[in-house]
Amino acid sequence: ASAAHAELGAGELTANAAVSNNYIWRGLTQTMNEPAVSGGLDYVSDGGFYIGTWVSNVSFAPSDVFSYEHDVYFGFSGGDKVTYDIGYLYYNYDDIAEFDFGEVYATLGFGNFSVSAFVLANTEADEGPGQDFGFGQSHYLSLDYSVPLRNELALGLHVGRHDGDFSEHFNGVPGDYVDYSVSLSKGGFSFTISD
Repeated sequence: ASAAHAELGAGELTANAAVSNNYIWRGLTQTMNEPAVSGGLDYVSDGGFYIGTWVSNVSFAPSDVFSYEHDVYFGFSGGDKVTYDIGYLYYNYDDIAEFDFGEVYATLGFGNFSVSAFVLANTEADEGPGQDFGFGQSHYLSLDYSVPLRNELALGLHVGRHDGDFSEHFNGVPGDYVDYSVSLSKGGFSFTISD
């Protein structure tokens, strides 16, 4: 992974790039357990407003129905002993996929601990019989804890719960599921075990 920084008057522009052996999102592979290449740009103002974009290859079926994910997001973050991050995230896929969707999110941090909520805001996906893809009908809640170790290593612990009709429709698994992961990271490198 790499990052570049540029100062822009009242804020900062950064770029990032990564290569991974799998793209895991909320416990599920987004590349059929194949490698992913991703990158993004972010702008952060001195007042805490940020806006950014991120792109990665994806694959959800042997036929190349999905080939890319392009996200756009914006929000506000700040705090000291207690931190916060509130924003909106839009997931964009190939036109043929007809699965674009957006979420509103909020994260509160207390030292090395954080709790997050992502709530479905909108989608272009077609609802089937008995399904409801309206605002707030699907959500993802997560808890994360980071433990600093020796030699600049960090141990990350994560547990999350996904629920709702859209979650099941998009992921192809029962709408109510729990994911968890353990990671070791240092600098721009990370090793993660997820299920």
